[in-house]
Amino acid sequence: MSLPSNLNPDEASPPWLNKGDNSWQLTAATLVGLQSVPGLVILYGSIVKKKWAVNSAFMALYAFAAVLVCWVGWGYRMSFGDKFIHFLGMPNVSLDAQYLIEQAFLGYLPNATMIYFQFVFAAITLILVAGALLGRMNFLAWMLFVPLWLTFSYTITAYSIWCPEGWLSKKGIIDYSGGYVIHLSSGVAGFTAAYWVGPRTTKDKERFPPNNILLMLAGAGLLWMGWTGFNGGDPYTVSTDASLAVLNTHVCTATSLLTWLMLDIIFFGKPSVIGATQGMITGLVCITPAAGVVQGWAAILMGMMSGSIPWYTMMVLHKKIGLLKQVDDTMAVFHTHAVAGSLGGILTGLFAVPKLNRLFYLVDNWQHYIGFFYGLHTGHTTAGFKQLGIQLLGIVFVVLLNIFTTSVICLLIRLIIPLRLAEDELQTGDDAIHGEEAYALWGDGEKYESKLNSIYEEFPPPSKGGEVQMNQMA
Repeated sequence: MSLPSNLNPDEASPPWLNKGDNSWQLTAATLVGLQSVPGLVILYGSIVKKKWAVNSAFMALYAFAAVLVCWVGWGYRMSFGDKFIHFLGMPNVSLDAQYLIEQAFLGYLPNATMIYFQFVFAAITLILVAGALLGRMNFLAWMLFVPLWLTFSYTITAYSIWCPEGWLSKKGIIDYSGGYVIHLSSGVAGFTAAYWVGPRTTKDKERFPPNNILLMLAGAGLLWMGWTGFNGGDPYTVSTDASLAVLNTHVCTATSLLTWLMLDIIFFGKPSVIGATQGMITGLVCITPAAGVVQGWAAILMGMMSGSIPWYTMMVLHKKIGLLKQVDDTMAVFHTHAVAGSLGGILTGLFAVPKLNRLFYLVDNWQHYIGFFYGLHTGHTTAGFKQLGIQLLGIVFVVLLNIFTTSVICLLIRLIIPLRLAEDELQTGDDAIHGEEAYALWGDGEKYESKLNSIYEEFPPPSKGGEVQMNQMA
């Protein structure tokens, strides 16, 4: 079969296009998308009290759709486009056909693939923020929050750290796949927004059982397996580094889950399913900034620390620090994302292997991209100290930026519409907000709940045999 004379096959498959890379990138992006829809939709809808199942799931679904429209409208160019100001790209539409089929700024891919890949990362960041606000935020306020936060917070972090022209990128920060851009920012933003929105009702804070733990595990499983694309797609090529990143991701996650599980058994006497899920999440988050630039033994050490340090902050420090007790962070995103993300960024600065960094960043420069321990080992001590300092600088930048921008956005929205649902809506839940309920067979499940509370119903200092009340969950 011959082609029509007016068609040029080189336009559909130009010389710079690598079909294998492009196929993997589209697959990886879809895996990340599945983490959100249906992964976090299912996880949120099942881990909350029954009366909040529909609203919680729908907050995630709405964010996914809203981010995509904003992303192609202006968000992608602000994050990865031509420089506008020191830490932000020029706002512009990303829907022109000619632009979409041109080569992306990294990799042998068209812009359309890169836009899609970066979109699913932006979307999951907003959905993670939602985790801190479940069970009381006004849905109409959430509808305003999503585009505003994407525009004035996420784009700044993404441009600064991931765009080649970004100021932290030029300094040589290592954030392989979003420990800073996604997890630290969502953890801090979620915690900050939770402060402004206010807590759940007293009854919900005291008793907030999951309505379906089996479905929660299904959502968690999608989240875990989807991380293959999350970290495996960031070299933008089908490379040995991508394979290493995937294996390190799963090794760290499994180690973290088992560490958290053992701590629960030692201090509470019960192997908690919710606790294991939290350990899984902290492992995934911790390895993300380091996935393709550390060795396997480092991934195991990172898993041990991500399964223990966030466990300690959640189960011990949470009851001792006034601000943590004051803010009602429903899904504990501060611990599972902000703490674990910061931990991952610091450990990346310690364990990053120079050779692996050169494979990922395609540079041959001993002044950047060298873990502190490798700097000591190779005699590049100053460079190792510098890398660790840059990693810490990135944490300070993301924390301060998100406290400021999230606070301003919440205060602006509050001038237009209440951030918090009305009291009658808080008492009723889904039916009052959406006119729909997740389950129509019986009431809120109180008669069907186990007499033994989960050990994750609030976070007092660990004590053997002590009953723990659930306040925040994974």
